[in-house]
Order: sequence, then C-alpha cells, then structure tokens
Amino acid sequence: MNLEGRVALVTGAGRRLGRALAAALADRGLALALHHHASAEGAESLRDQIRAGGGRADCFAADLSDAGAARELPERVARAFGRLDVLVNSAAVMHRLRLEETTPDQWNQILDLNLRAVFFCTQGAAPALRERRGKVVNLADVSGLEPWPGYAAHSISKAGVVMLTKVLALSLAPDVTVNAVAPGAVLVPDDYDEPARSYLARTTPLRRLGAPADAVGAVLYLLEQGDYVTGTTLVVDGGRSIRVDRGEADGDR
Repeated sequence: MNLEGRVALVTGAGRRLGRALAAALADRGLALALHHHASAEGAESLRDQIRAGGGRADCFAADLSDAGAARELPERVARAFGRLDVLVNSAAVMHRLRLEETTPDQWNQILDLNLRAVFFCTQGAAPALRERRGKVVNLADVSGLEPWPGYAAHSISKAGVVMLTKVLALSLAPDVTVNAVAPGAVLVPDDYDEPARSYLARTTPLRRLGAPADAVGAVLYLLEQGDYVTGTTLVVDGGRSIRVDRGEADGDR
C-alpha cells in the first residue's frame, strides 16, 4: 500500500505507543484521525504538530468502552475525511491486578476497552475499509501469548485480540487485511522501577529493552509491504516469548 494521501484512524493516539504510531503515519503522508478519551491534551498537541508540518490531522473524542461509540467512531472519521483507508486499534489500559484482586467492574473496564472496542470499532470501519481495500492493525501484547498472573485481565484481553485478529481477517477477506503487532518491552509501564526494568532487559534474549520505534516499524511493514499478510500477529519482543528459562513470570513483576 502506498500510504501517501490516505486516511488513517489511530485509537488511543494521545499518549504512549498510539501517539508514536500516529506521528509515524503522519510522517508517511497520511491524514490522521487522532482518537482520544482521557488524553485530549496529547492528541491535540500532536494534531498541532502535524498541521505545523503541513499535514492534515483532526481529533475525535470517544469513550471506546461504550460499544456504540466505538462502532460510530470510524463512521465519523469517514464522513469528516471522505474516506478511511487504515485503522490502527491501539487504545488500551494496563492495570496490575491479580486474580484475587480483580473486581467485576475492573474486569469490565479492561475487557471493554482492550477487546470489545477493537471488535466494534472494526465493525464500524468495515464498509469504508472494504471500499478502499484498506488495512487494519491491532495492538496486541506479549502478555496475550503467555500468561501474566499479575495482570490477569489484561493478559486475557490481549489473548482475545490475537484471536480476534484472525476472526476479523477471515471476515473481511479478500478486501481488507487484518493483522496485529504484539510488542514486548518496547515501552514498559510507567510504574516499573529501575530494578524491574533491569530484570526485563536481563531476561530478554537480546539482553536489552526495545523502543517504540521497534513496534512502529512492524506496523509500517504491515501497512506498506504486507499486502499478502493477513490474520497474523507479528511479535516484537526481543525474544521474550521464546525464552526457555523464564524464571519469574513477567506478570509477577
């Protein structure tokens, strides 16, 4: 796919990896629909930055834990921009909660945003994406490929994203490709202290932490070059998910 002049919706574009992805797509010449909920300031500052560089970007507020709002968001974007070519489902929360600590409300909060919103946002985007023979990239997580008991609901939600990616790929073929990227320690949680970060680096086969650019590069590959790739999850984790001597589970950190 030649990305120049196309329109992309990035959910969770106001902070962390979603913001990095949106900025990279703008650099590739796409017009950006920047979704935000709690991170309006970050999305607005990125919008202003893109516009200052000669690009096009607009902000779209929505609480994606509301299934109706998730389904309507891509329709709003398509009306505003006249088309929609790319959907990046990045919005998510990551709460350290063990099995015993998780309440029904916390479970719903995590699953509604991390998994259900991906389903309904893609459902809402499907007509516009089919018309443009577009692409979807979902942000999964290494915690969806191995159990993290310290982040129980989060781990389950990201495992769901991996399977949802396959279901969506079959549902939208042959018109739309759907893939996922599962980052490892490319942007560790804000509450990780230096010993925890050191542990992650030490127990990663490549012996270092990654960077947001590593995940961004994987997404760009799927959009620009992966035209014959669909239904797959591209793991970007420095080898963590294949290490033999796991020691403490990541979710225990």
